[in-house]
Formats: sequence, structure tokens, C-alpha cells
Amino acid sequence: MRIIVDHRTTYRYERPASAVVQALRLSPRDHDGQHIHAWRVDADVDGTMQESVDPFGNRLIMFYAEGAVTSLTLTVTGEAEVTDTAGVIGAREPLPLPIFLRSTELTTPDPGIAALARSATRDEPLATLHALMAAIGEAMTFEVAATDSATQAAAALAAGNGVCQDFAHIFCTAARLLDIPARYVSGHLARPGTEAQDASHAWAEAHVPDLGWVAFDPANGICATDAYLRVAVGLDYLDAAPVRGARRGGGMEQMAVEVRAEEAQGQRQG
Repeated sequence: MRIIVDHRTTYRYERPASAVVQALRLSPRDHDGQHIHAWRVDADVDGTMQESVDPFGNRLIMFYAEGAVTSLTLTVTGEAEVTDTAGVIGAREPLPLPIFLRSTELTTPDPGIAALARSATRDEPLATLHALMAAIGEAMTFEVAATDSATQAAAALAAGNGVCQDFAHIFCTAARLLDIPARYVSGHLARPGTEAQDASHAWAEAHVPDLGWVAFDPANGICATDAYLRVAVGLDYLDAAPVRGARRGGGMEQMAVEVRAEEAQGQRQG
């Protein structure tokens, strides 16, 4: 599938903010089944962009605004070709697998997640992961605004509702308890015939012997297809967040996100 993306993040400040810095993980990379045809990241204020690669292999752009600003809009436009690989991810990885068994503040297990992990245990890792994805779907209801970016996996599971970020955190936490390396993924899900979304999508990947990394989307109950465009990975949301920033002053801040990811017309590969 050829996917086109238009992603805009706008900040507005109560007063002029200075020393505005943004860490942008907005640019996907090529790998088996995913090829980027064109990609551009822009800002509507003067500044400097410096690109590098972070420890997880993500493309990272550091944006430094010049002078004080009262608003800032970051725009991402791009086009990529994605092939359905049954969820198997063929990408060069810079970090060893044991890194992805680590817990973080957002993915710290509790008795509830331990019980969920036990209930999904099967004879084979792949069967276990499919059972875990199904168990999360049964335990959780997708509900916008029920959680925020600081909500821990255990709290979301206890509440029984959340967004894709929470589903992915729960999946990673439970998989790691079962000694299966797992990581958080941020990216885009092409949604035909839908209006702009107020956030990008998130799912998880787990490492399966003899297969490698396999993508699971517990919020939708499926393995990733050619409608999924991977952008960044990490141990949790904080490692793969599309935009994270800091500033001096500015008072109250308002942030608005608008994301469109859809199949390019007439480009479906048969």
C-alpha cells in the first residue's frame, strides 16, 4: 500500500517562550516491507534542524527555534510504500534483545498484569503473544481521554480503558514478564474514509525465535498489515514519542495535533 501522511503539531503559548527545543521522532526509515519515497519535516518559525540517529535506531531531528515565539507548528508530509509481511519486521537493529526485557516507569508490572500474562501463556511464544493480544482486547475498552501520556500500564489495565498507547504498554509489560523481548512502536495507521485524527497510532513488537520481530496491534486485535507505517520504537512511549520539547517561559501551553494517514488513490498494489 502506498501511504500518504500529513501530520501537524501546533503549540500556542500564553506569553512568548524562548529557548524552544523540540526532539522530533517523526521520520520513518526504510526496512524490509517499508520504503520511504518522500518525507519532509518543516517548522513555521525560524530555527535550526539537526538530524541524527538515536540509540534505538530512530531518525531524530532536534529543532532549535530562533528567538522567542508565541506559537509553533511542526508539519510532516510524506509518502511511503508498505508491503504486507504478516507482521514480521525485517530491520537492522542496533541494540541486543535483553534491552527489551527491561521495565520502565510506564511499563512496571503489577499483580494484575502478571495475572493477564499467566492467562495468555501457551506452549509456543507466537501462540502466547496472539493470546496476550486477545486477552488485552477483552480486558480493555478503547476510550479517548481516559488516560494521558503519563499513565502507567498497570493503572490503565486496572481502569479497563485507554487509548492505543495504553494497549501497547500493557502488551509490552506482560510480554517482558514472560521473558519475551517487546518494544513500543509509534507510527501511522492508514484509515480509509476517516477524518483527521488527533494523534498518531501506537502498537507493539515482540521478538519470536526463528521469525524475529513481529508487530501486534492490541488496540485493534491484529498483527500489523500494509496499512501500518512504522516511525519510531523504544521501551515505552517516551522513547518513541513523535514530539517532545522544552522551553523557557511562555506560561500556559496549548497543543493541538492533526494527523491524516491514508492510502494514495490508485496506488493499491494487487
